[in-house]
Amino acid sequence: MTTEQDIQVLNLEDVMGDRFGRYSKYIIQDRALPDIRDGLKPVQRRILYAMYAEGNSSDKQFRKSAKTVGNVIGNYHPHGDSSVYEAMVRLSQDWKLREVLVEMHGNNGSMDGDPAAAMRYTEARLSKISEELLRDIDKETVEFVLNFDDTDQEPTVLPARFPNLLVNGSTGISAGYATEIPTHNLGEVIDATVHLIDKPNATVKDLMTFVKGPDFPTGAIIQGVEELESAYQTGRGKVVVRSKTAIEAIKGGKSQIVISEIPYEVNKANLVKKMDEIRVNRKIEGIAEVRDESDRTGLQIVVELKKEANADGILNYLFKNTDLQINYNFNMVAIDERRPMQVGLKKILSSYIDYQKEVITKRTTYNLAKAQNRLHIVDGLMKALSILDEVIALIRESKDKKDSKNRLQEAFGFSEIQAEAIVSLQLYRLTNTDITALQNEKLDLNEQVATYQSILKSEKVLLQVMKSELRTIKKTYATPRLTQIEDKIEEIKIEQEILIPDEEVMVVVTKQGYYKRTSLRSYQASASEAPAMKDDDEILLAQKTSTLSNLVAFTNKGNYIHIPVHELPDMKWKDMGQHISQSITLVANEGVLRAQIVPKLLNEGLDTLVFMTKEGMIKQTYFHDFQSFRGYKTRTSKAIKLKTASDEVVAIHLATGPDYQVFLTTHCGFALRYTLDEVPIVGTIASGVKAINLRKEDYLVAGTIYPSQTSRPALLFVTQRGGVKRMNPEEVSILSRAKRGLMVLKELKVRPHRMIFVSNLLTKEESFTVRTDKGQVFDVDPSSYALSERTSNGSYLFKDDVEEVTDIVKNHVNILSIGE
Repeated sequence: MTTEQDIQVLNLEDVMGDRFGRYSKYIIQDRALPDIRDGLKPVQRRILYAMYAEGNSSDKQFRKSAKTVGNVIGNYHPHGDSSVYEAMVRLSQDWKLREVLVEMHGNNGSMDGDPAAAMRYTEARLSKISEELLRDIDKETVEFVLNFDDTDQEPTVLPARFPNLLVNGSTGISAGYATEIPTHNLGEVIDATVHLIDKPNATVKDLMTFVKGPDFPTGAIIQGVEELESAYQTGRGKVVVRSKTAIEAIKGGKSQIVISEIPYEVNKANLVKKMDEIRVNRKIEGIAEVRDESDRTGLQIVVELKKEANADGILNYLFKNTDLQINYNFNMVAIDERRPMQVGLKKILSSYIDYQKEVITKRTTYNLAKAQNRLHIVDGLMKALSILDEVIALIRESKDKKDSKNRLQEAFGFSEIQAEAIVSLQLYRLTNTDITALQNEKLDLNEQVATYQSILKSEKVLLQVMKSELRTIKKTYATPRLTQIEDKIEEIKIEQEILIPDEEVMVVVTKQGYYKRTSLRSYQASASEAPAMKDDDEILLAQKTSTLSNLVAFTNKGNYIHIPVHELPDMKWKDMGQHISQSITLVANEGVLRAQIVPKLLNEGLDTLVFMTKEGMIKQTYFHDFQSFRGYKTRTSKAIKLKTASDEVVAIHLATGPDYQVFLTTHCGFALRYTLDEVPIVGTIASGVKAINLRKEDYLVAGTIYPSQTSRPALLFVTQRGGVKRMNPEEVSILSRAKRGLMVLKELKVRPHRMIFVSNLLTKEESFTVRTDKGQVFDVDPSSYALSERTSNGSYLFKDDVEEVTDIVKNHVNILSIGE
């Protein structure tokens, strides 16, 4: 019965802190983290020891796993049977451990994440190499402690004839700590250990001449030697693990990607599923089928590709977007002297060597004591055989065994142990043959004692024993490396063609800023009609192109927009399209001046864009300089720097060679012609140079360029008074850049003509619509106008002295030809 004296008043915060601290200490030391000496967690150690104690060794028959699990739970590890069995199954999985420690008959799971069969169905025994972890455990080499109910004893660590922590690695999560130690090649680890024994001052770089890197049971490829060195130095680091793949040609002109090895700890079924989802969802084009052809002979995943698919590009995409390539993160934490420590390669091997010194010393001490005890007994037996008659007589006179032992000790000076051996001697041993056998045994024992003493007296001899044992392990169990090491981490470049289907589409951009792409099917169904747009709008671009191309649009405020064609809004031919301002931020009164398709294979040659501004600046920039930029989906980038807020771009032209001429026209009717080579080529953010010398009240209305070899070029001029004339630009003599120019209008004192529109070089197909402030609309066909002289004001559209032209729009009378 509980009394008031039994009740304690405690602070909950203190109690919780204390209890959680104890729990954390237990989890860290005795559950989730491996010991640096034998590389095992407590549950793994208990499983191996329970199998050893029951004689479930590699040279015996397999036993039901349930029996081993029961022994572990009942004697050493009072936890759930599933946790013990899962740990036991992992010790048997050759895709998890580089050297399996348990052999299992039956279904022990798979790389697809399938669970093992129930423990009542599977059978297991120790593997041959796991017996090397347990060898000499009965020679007082390790400390034993009482089990959880004080009915038996269990080892705190195994003797471990090889550095198991590195060979089989470890993974686990405890309270505040986690560990991720990769598997390594047994032969390489032993070579590094032997080297460190000989040269204790060896560096990590020296050790890495032996331990090239992790050696995963699933093979694959590790990239990044520098990263490996950093990880081995500090215990933390990251490397890239890539599947081993090959591209093979198959019938029908097609190819396939064959995957033969995948990264460590990757679930194969999930990997195949993810790759097939990419095919089904058409995230990339070109994958026909994904098959898992793995069987008992080995792993094989096949990605069959469509005809003419880009195999290298698809493989890079799969590396980037699936677990075909992963980052493996080193976090080498182990229990060292009962404390969790982050350890590097040298520390792990140094701790193992120090531990093996202890094991060999304890084993040798045990063997020496045993040999000396036996030598003492042999000496007694030999002495007894030399005085056999007296010994027999004395024994016959004795009352019992105890009396015989006492009398032998008193009469002949035998020790109690020797006397016990003599009285226990069988009669058939009393022959000359046994004297010889005892003499030979004594010689052997003397040699053993001398050997053991030399080991205990000299560390050099002890280390020779250690190296000899390690080399024997290597000779018996070492296998070739499975994982390939590559120096550099290969950068994955995803080609645009892989992500986007290469389709032909129509792209339309209007002057007021509406844009869209249209499928050829929609375009061909309505090609006889012009695309929908506002009455006062006009088409700047209507072109057939590939979805792999890019659209570059330039604005009157000196900015440019760069949009991949496949990202343009997909609409029907009859739809108006989406306005640029819906996704991209524009400044006030900013509109599109020119639109250009950048082909998927842009020729980075001499093509330039020529910019002309209202305030008389001109500049020339390589077309290929106008590339995509960060944030292109929501903002513009600078194409030309405008010096004043009132300035704006009035003309942009593409020059495909060096021999061009520039023709500029101002509001007051001045025109200037000079060669394009007077304009230097500069970068995208430059302002350019002075194009023409303007009067104070004048400004540039238009500018054009044309090849010098053009025969009979013609321009169309329109004034505010409705004056229309067609003129050859050769009427203006070639001058130099930045001059005032010559008049191309006849100056009048009353209501003089002012230039409001100048076309580019005219083609036969072009026509224009002119609107006035009185609502009149005129269709202008330039071909109906004869070429005029420079000083002419042309023909009049109307005679009203107060009516003025407000708008001129270019008509596209043959939209089909534009599309082609």
